[in-house]
Amino acid sequence: MFSIEHEFDATVVTLVDEGSGALEEDVVINAFSECITVEQVDARTGHVQKITLSIGQMRDLAAALDLPEGVYARVAPG
Repeated sequence: MFSIEHEFDATVVTLVDEGSGALEEDVVINAFSECITVEQVDARTGHVQKITLSIGQMRDLAAALDLPEGVYARVAPG
């Protein structure tokens, strides 16, 4: 299950782990105009772990999900 909320300065997507077995904590993705942050509570410490991706890194990640194993470089438009 997931939710999408449009805030003043970001779009927030929350991914909720569902099903049987060991479940992970919710993942919160904040999409700002200049970067993307991914946050998840570390169940062992109770602290939020956060990574920040540039927009370029996010584009690379999205492209990588549909490509076979290998090394790739994004070509700048123009």
